[in-house]
Amino acid sequence: MDILCLDLEGVLIPEIWQAVAERTGIEELHKTTRDIPDYEELMQFRLQVMSRRDLRLSLIREVAEGLEPLPGARSFLDEVRRNWQAVIVSDTFYEFATPLLAKLGRPTLLCHRLVVEDDRIAECKIRQPDPKRSVVKAFKSLHFRVAAAGDSYNDIPMLEEAHQGVLFRAPAKVRSLYPQYAAAESYEELARLLARS
Repeated sequence: MDILCLDLEGVLIPEIWQAVAERTGIEELHKTTRDIPDYEELMQFRLQVMSRRDLRLSLIREVAEGLEPLPGARSFLDEVRRNWQAVIVSDTFYEFATPLLAKLGRPTLLCHRLVVEDDRIAECKIRQPDPKRSVVKAFKSLHFRVAAAGDSYNDIPMLEEAHQGVLFRAPAKVRSLYPQYAAAESYEELARLLARS
């Protein structure tokens, strides 16, 4: 069976940090990898905002737990798992993304960890350098055929490494910079593109 690597936020669930921005009114937290392509730089920016505003991990967890999958995401996953092993490869953190997995049928999640002290995020532990590309390389080294879908700059290494890469609901700027990838705007369209691979 082949493997499908999917990004999480923006592909299957809403952006967690944007939901935190909505809850708190902190406009700076609306930034995603669509705005700051380097994920580690983006997280350092977020940690600085959280420190200045004294935001706690418990608030982020509460916001994340209140999110629902994007409309159609769960049925899409259920459908594609007939032919693929679906693995979520995300630049999120287990400490607040794990509760969302039950709402998606418990797919495997490969992401990062946080160091938490007194309900404050002290440090982000990135799984490994170039994590999304590394996951696809590892699956390929096990002789799996790998497809990947994501919506932003930080997903491009995963798409580059996969046998098939698809941009899913990516902004026009990302699509224009990476025209070599098929683009899908709906789960039905994404499922059709994957079926042709």
